[in-house]
Amino acid sequence: MSFTPLGRLRTIEAFRDYLRACDPEFDCDVEIESENGPLASKLDLATPGGTVRTIGNRFCVHPMEGWDGTTDGAPTEHTLRRWQRFGASGAKLVWGGEAFAVQADGRANPNQLFLNPDADNKARLARLLEELRSAHRAAFDSDEDLVVGLQLTHSGRFSRPEGPMAPRIAERNPVLAEKYALPPETHVLSDDELRVIRDNMITAARIASEVGFDFVDVKTCHGYLLHELLGARTRDGEYGGSFENRTRLFREIVEAIRSECPDLLVGTRVSITDLYPFVANEEDRTGIPLDLEANLPWVHGFGVDRDDPLRSDWTEPVAFLELAKGLGVSMANLTVGSPYYCPHLQRPAAYPPSDGYLPPRDPLLEVIRQLRTVREIKSRVPDLPLVGTGYSYLQDWIAHVAQHEVRHGHVDFVGLGRSTLSYPDLPADVIAGRTLDRKRLCRTFSDCTTGPRNGMISGCYPLDTYYKIMPQAGEIRKIRTEASRKGT
Repeated sequence: MSFTPLGRLRTIEAFRDYLRACDPEFDCDVEIESENGPLASKLDLATPGGTVRTIGNRFCVHPMEGWDGTTDGAPTEHTLRRWQRFGASGAKLVWGGEAFAVQADGRANPNQLFLNPDADNKARLARLLEELRSAHRAAFDSDEDLVVGLQLTHSGRFSRPEGPMAPRIAERNPVLAEKYALPPETHVLSDDELRVIRDNMITAARIASEVGFDFVDVKTCHGYLLHELLGARTRDGEYGGSFENRTRLFREIVEAIRSECPDLLVGTRVSITDLYPFVANEEDRTGIPLDLEANLPWVHGFGVDRDDPLRSDWTEPVAFLELAKGLGVSMANLTVGSPYYCPHLQRPAAYPPSDGYLPPRDPLLEVIRQLRTVREIKSRVPDLPLVGTGYSYLQDWIAHVAQHEVRHGHVDFVGLGRSTLSYPDLPADVIAGRTLDRKRLCRTFSDCTTGPRNGMISGCYPLDTYYKIMPQAGEIRKIRTEASRKGT
């Protein structure tokens, strides 16, 4: 698949022409308005308890897994550095900073931060939050318009608490079982086990509230547990089958948080539409659907057309967000699919991670699909503030597209994920009207994913000197070279 890497487009006019050639429905702004523009505008959120929190601009830092905590769930200096950089980024909405597992078996890696019943979780989280807020105050004098959350997660099918996959699944999915070579006896979480996870989510939210976080994110995305439950039509019991049952655990968690912590905002990062799982084509390593025709109609997944699961069906996603809004959820962070089984859409990139595949089409089209998804949801649920995803691939032109989408009311906040590892202060530079530092712009080399896929911490090894001088940088280069030989 041939396409033009965006780094080769040296002017906004060239990028704009390329964007409109890919899809004439999409456009971007040529001039960035900095502190007087849409990206610098404020937005107020009110809790059901009546507390109003002002978010000072429209940039958001997405949560992530750093693979850089201790094995008992404590932050390390690597973790603290990331949170300091998020605080100094200039983004006024930090959506979790971290994916915080609510129990040990729900970790996506052995070094993920988690709710450890034998540790002082409150002190650990307080230190993270203070590092972030102190860095923000040092850079911008005040943190009054900074809103910070903690993402609460259980990794479910993609749990790796000791390193190897140790899946705790919501339902049996034959295609994902084939993709990951899971035996038939793979453990399906019982209703009672789900209730334990629910109670741990509530406990973690209570601690976050006591520490001073502004909100918690009840994570419902990327193939992890609560996301998989949304599509668990073949599951028996109280948490599967009907839409009411599939959303039951989410409802119970949010209702309890709202009851116990009335001044704590609740958000949800949700894969609002899924995609049928992809694998690498053996001939040229391009991504293709895994045995699609043999698995129709597709009864798994959320927000997909059962007869064509490469297309979206908005019926349940809209119903879910209306439900969430009715429960008191204040905002939703929209993403699509999963970085595990459809990374070409979930994280558009020119260069795939070591366990990935070559993009089946121009990655800019995947960015456009993410933008179109948020536009569609915004048109159907207009009064719920939304964070958009997929902007990092735009590189030099992030702000030009972001400003256009915010200006026209297609999205409320522009989310930046792993691009913040190389260039965390891009939001501050955009708002101040400074020229972007092209040497630090994420070029989607995917090393921040390749590292964790091979048991190393996540960081920008090509562009951030902090990671570039680590011994792991050389290992990742070798892995990338080997993957190139294989065609990925």
